[in-house]
This record gives sequence, C-alpha cells and structure tokens, in this order.
Amino acid sequence: MDPASFVIHNARLILRDRVVANGWIAVADGLIADVGEGHAPEKGIDVGGSTIGPGLVELHTDHLEQHFQPRPAVCWPALSAVLAYDAQIAASGITTVFDSLRAGVEGRRDVVSSSLGVLADAIAEARTRNLLRADHLTHLRCEICAHDVIEVTRDFVARYPIHLMSLMDHTPGQRQFQDVEKFLTYYRGKTALTEDQLQDLIAQRIAANVERSEPHRRALVALAQANLVALASHDDATLDHVAESIADGVSIAEFPTTTAAARASHEAGISVLMGAPNLVRGGSHSGNVSAETLAREGTLDIFSSDYVPASLLQAALELPRRVPAITLPDAFATVSDNPARAAGLHDRGRIEPGLRADLVCLHEGEPPAVRAVWREGRRVV
Repeated sequence: MDPASFVIHNARLILRDRVVANGWIAVADGLIADVGEGHAPEKGIDVGGSTIGPGLVELHTDHLEQHFQPRPAVCWPALSAVLAYDAQIAASGITTVFDSLRAGVEGRRDVVSSSLGVLADAIAEARTRNLLRADHLTHLRCEICAHDVIEVTRDFVARYPIHLMSLMDHTPGQRQFQDVEKFLTYYRGKTALTEDQLQDLIAQRIAANVERSEPHRRALVALAQANLVALASHDDATLDHVAESIADGVSIAEFPTTTAAARASHEAGISVLMGAPNLVRGGSHSGNVSAETLAREGTLDIFSSDYVPASLLQAALELPRRVPAITLPDAFATVSDNPARAAGLHDRGRIEPGLRADLVCLHEGEPPAVRAVWREGRRVV
C-alpha cells in the first residue's frame, strides 16, 4: 500500500540550487511538506544513499506511436498500447508527459494520424479508470501543410483538452530537411517507395507548402490563442522563422536546426527544446545542430526524450560531464523545472515544500537506472 504521508531519508537530493549529500524529504497528502539535511525527523523509507530528483517532465514524445503501430501493417489495441507506453514512460522517471498526437494526415499510409481520436479516447479511458502511472497531458502536433489539419484540429479542440500545440512543416528543402537528400534518406528507410515515387512525393509536399502553409498557420495560431493553448514552433532554421514564431506568440522552440535560430529564440525569451537522443548519441541524426553545441553556448533550456523515453534522464546526468560549466542542478532542471515552467505547470518540477511529491529515485551509473518513482506521493514504479 502506498502511504499518503511518509519520509524518504538517507538520500542524495538534487535540489534546484544545490545537491544535498545526505538529506530527507517529508511527504504529506501528495505534496512535499519539508526538505532537510542530515538525520530525518522520523524513520521512513531508507533509499540507501541513492539519488532523489524531481520527477521528469516530458513535453514532446511520440513514443506512443511505436506501441500503437509496432510494425508497418500492425495496429495494436489502443488501450493496451497506451498502458504499455505509460509503463515505459513512468519507468524512465517521467511523472508528467505530454502525449504527442498528430493532427493532419500526410498520406494514405498514415495510419497513426488517421487514428488520432482512437488514441485520445484510449488515453481518456485509461485516465478515467485510474490505470495511468504518469500524469498525461496532450501535445497536438499539427502538420500545417496537411489538407485536413484545420478540420481535424478544430474537431479535436471541441472534444478534448489540449495543453500544447506545435506547428510542424516537414516540407523538403526547409527546416528539418533543408538538405533534400536528408529527406530522401529518411523516407527511403521509412517507406518502400521507389526513387520515382519519392521524387513525386517531394513535388507534392512542395506544392502543398506553397498552397497551404501560410493560411493554415494563421488558422492554427488563431485556434490556439482562442483556446488559451501554449504554442511551440518546430525545426526553426532561420531568423525569419524565429521572427514568425515571436509574432505568433510561441513560447517553446522545438528542435531548432541551427545555432542562429536557437540563439535568436533564446534571446527572445522562447524556451529552446532539444532532443535528449541528440546529446546521448553525440549529434543530430538529421545532421542539424547538436544539443551539446547549444548547451555550450548557453541557449539550451529543455530536453525532450522525443523517441527514446530513457534518454531524458541519461541526458540530464550526462550534460555536466559534457559541459562542465553546467551544474547538476541546472542540468536536471532541463528535464524537470524548465519544461514545467515553459508549459505553465508551476506546481511541479522541483523538490520544494508545497509542490507535488513527484520524485524519482535513481542510480547514477552508466547508464543510469531508475529505482523508484512517486507521483503525487503515490509509488508508481
């Protein structure tokens, strides 16, 4: 049974401003009641010197898609997929996750985008039945050049709560795919299209961009503003992209592809989010700017696990080793406090009295291992 009130002691604590070598945390009714150093005021859960950090906050992961469609021709039952995904998220130390669901069908084979409502309903059912370990919020990823994105987004907003909306444009020749060869490499690996079909796809995507990009972007921004939904840009590459993001009221810049775009976003007060796999792997798989480069420049604010949930914790612990000027508390903030604040969640992200008792107990090895996770004081892992 998970107690509502308890004490964790004999712990190495990662606080927002320092690391406590031997500390304790008192939890009451799902909130952090007190934090201290040395001997705890009473006996409780002895973690044997393991590290305790705030629960991780994930703003952008599409990992649910891999559970829902584990093979190109296979769709797993949606509720079962959600529960498997949720278990992996929690086991990675993530206590708050923004489920990245795609709006806008990109082609006849785009089964995941076509199943947007199915996945949203499965998440809602799991929440209603109290089956979820992590706190799940919705990040709607809008492919602005898709023919149906406006209709789909309007329908979704009317039926489900949205907590974050990103504006994506994967047109070859710009943003993530400034180098068209990178687009071809990606789709050669993802599809069975012939070279002629790939060239036709490129032409179709460019034509769709010319026709729909501007009016769809304006409509999506208006929808977000009317519903008080935070906005994120995606793959900004140029200063013009950043200027457009500023004008649209964007608060998070996801995966800027150049140092210039990241620097301009950061200087404008837009939180710069990079992929944790980018740091762990030593660079971008698309050949764009590395997360380590931005960290060294002081323009990286947030990590996202993107497609590997375990990478979030690994990147937070690896960052101070890669960039010694960054302390462990500041590195851990990129996966806890900073994303929470950027998303307007001021009740979590730090080990501090009055905040939610979202905690992760971990072993700082190589790779790091999650030993236990509490969400609002309830043990979930």
